[in-house]
Amino acid sequence: MAANNSSVYEISDKVILVQLLVLIFLFINLLLIVTFFSKAYFYTTMRYILFVVTLLSDSLILIMSDILLILNYFRFTMQIGLCVMVYIFLVLYTFVTPVTLTAMTLERYVAICMPLRHGELCTTHSTLHCVLIIHGLSSVPVTVILSMFFASAPHSLYAQYRICSMDLFVPLRWQDHFKLVVYQCYFLVMSVTIIFSYTEIMKVAKAASGENKKSTKKGLLTVLLHGFQLLLCFIQLWCPFIETALLLIDFKLFDYVRYFNYIMFYLAPKCLSPLIYGLRDEKFFLALKHSAFFGLYYVKMTNVSFLCREAELSL
Repeated sequence: MAANNSSVYEISDKVILVQLLVLIFLFINLLLIVTFFSKAYFYTTMRYILFVVTLLSDSLILIMSDILLILNYFRFTMQIGLCVMVYIFLVLYTFVTPVTLTAMTLERYVAICMPLRHGELCTTHSTLHCVLIIHGLSSVPVTVILSMFFASAPHSLYAQYRICSMDLFVPLRWQDHFKLVVYQCYFLVMSVTIIFSYTEIMKVAKAASGENKKSTKKGLLTVLLHGFQLLLCFIQLWCPFIETALLLIDFKLFDYVRYFNYIMFYLAPKCLSPLIYGLRDEKFFLALKHSAFFGLYYVKMTNVSFLCREAELSL
């Protein structure tokens, strides 16, 4: 009995740690989102609009996945129909982030390799169309997976109450393999796009000089960062397949690896990568500093005003 109790407390500590990390990451993302809306320049510029799309997408995934984690931990069940809705949002926005990163890479490619056409192609109006296209492309995987599920599941299943798990929607082995193929196709296309953009920007970097060379090198680093973020997204989507294989070998190892994967490849990239991107951009960094220290500055100025008023009264 004692061993069981210690195991429960261990799992409980893990859940508490996850809640703390989620709160910290959501706070950082919220600060970045507030910074975005603090300047009109940000929400009229394509790369910043796409940046905030990734922030909103990652924040939504953080909230929904955390709620699902808590429900599963306490063994709460929900109707399969409601679980389908949760699954749609999770898979959709899991793909929105990497597809948006690819679009941001293409925007950098146009800005550096086609500077004369950048103003024409990357307007606010075209950005809104781009966001719609991103969501359309991101909805294809979940549509394919759920189509296979609906074709094989009996109608009576939707009214049943079960623990909501993503494994519910790929009950057959071939469906799991097909899902993996769809994921790989997406990331192959996105990886090729990023590699192509990096190669073309590299050619411009070699031919550039002075300020242009500095700007081009910055563009290269940005594309590399997008590639790294995409790699983290790719690892995140591979994690369930690795965990399924470990489950057949050793449950304890599976439990530790799943927890590690969730922290390292699911939670952390949702905050750290956007934060790094925000800190690298000079304009965004200055606005972020203003947002972060505005409260402290306001308190300081209030105290100064109060002391001045006291001094006047004493005179």
